[in-house]
Amino acid sequence: MPPSPTFPSTPPAPPPALCVDIPLLPESAVGNALQFIDLLRSANLLARLRLGAQAPRLAWRLVDAQGVPLTPGGGPLASCLAAYFPAQEPAGALARAVFLPSFHATDIPAIRAVAARHSALSRQVGIALDAGHPLLTLGNGAWLAAQSGRLNGRRASLPWFYVAGFERDFPAIGHSLGQDWCDDGPWLSCALPQSLHRLAIALVRHALGDALAAACESVMAPDHQRARAALQANAQQHIPATRDSTLARAIDWMEAHLDAPYSLPRLAEAAAVSPRTLLRHFQQELSQSPLDYLHGLRCARARVMLEVTLESVPSIATACGYADPASFRRIFARYTGMAPSEYRKRHTLRAPRRRWRVEMK
Repeated sequence: MPPSPTFPSTPPAPPPALCVDIPLLPESAVGNALQFIDLLRSANLLARLRLGAQAPRLAWRLVDAQGVPLTPGGGPLASCLAAYFPAQEPAGALARAVFLPSFHATDIPAIRAVAARHSALSRQVGIALDAGHPLLTLGNGAWLAAQSGRLNGRRASLPWFYVAGFERDFPAIGHSLGQDWCDDGPWLSCALPQSLHRLAIALVRHALGDALAAACESVMAPDHQRARAALQANAQQHIPATRDSTLARAIDWMEAHLDAPYSLPRLAEAAAVSPRTLLRHFQQELSQSPLDYLHGLRCARARVMLEVTLESVPSIATACGYADPASFRRIFARYTGMAPSEYRKRHTLRAPRRRWRVEMK
């Protein structure tokens, strides 16, 4: 059965401000990459909370050692492979950055062996640095970066047990001793995963600006004093429960009255705001009018009824709030790309009536 079309509740997001390539090698510590992606997700969420649906955002893609994007598939990595990366963007259209997670190696000789096996990736890193792209490394991922030959004179932050070996291999690169992370021009490095949020905050500052970076730092950096203050304020009932938003009240009312005639004043009354305020909220947060959003909800109901019932198109139109079947057909085609009859033909989940209650031999 062909997949049913989706009905986006919000318009497409704007192009991302920056895309991070994350090479995954057979030796890579995949958990580091996933942790970094989670931090990028959090940054995008904060940007959306502050600036609405059209907020700038960070994208990412997982690639192999040659820079070829990994193919999305099933399992827990599926959303990480596909999420937020705009496949329709032409090559070179996006600002780029590279994040090298640490990799598994038992000792310094093993680290050198991994770096030698993946010299092609180091060359790709050099090309990215020549193009002015930010480079982020975690732990021994610094070996792959330094092997590019483009970082002499820079400083890096590494775990203490790697410092001596790294200095022997790359004497022209300095060390940020006593610091868990280092920001030196295009190269941002951190020693251990516990400081990975520092790299994410620095990347947000580079791509999205100081205000969003400050918001990320407030949320991502551990703050035990704030935690205690929040518990105390909650115990003394100074922090009230979160109330419904204007949009939530309006959408709840629309979902409960899909078959009722549309009335902006009545909807605004249910949301406890003026019609003008309600229109502004929908436009700022969803980039569409309440009526457009209602059409999407109604078409979603119509789609289900076309799939699982044998009701006529005029009956479905009435159940979805359209007194005129012709108007329903026109709106349904606009939202789904096909007429109701064609949609039913492609996606019905009911057997023909003539086969009901017939024992199949």
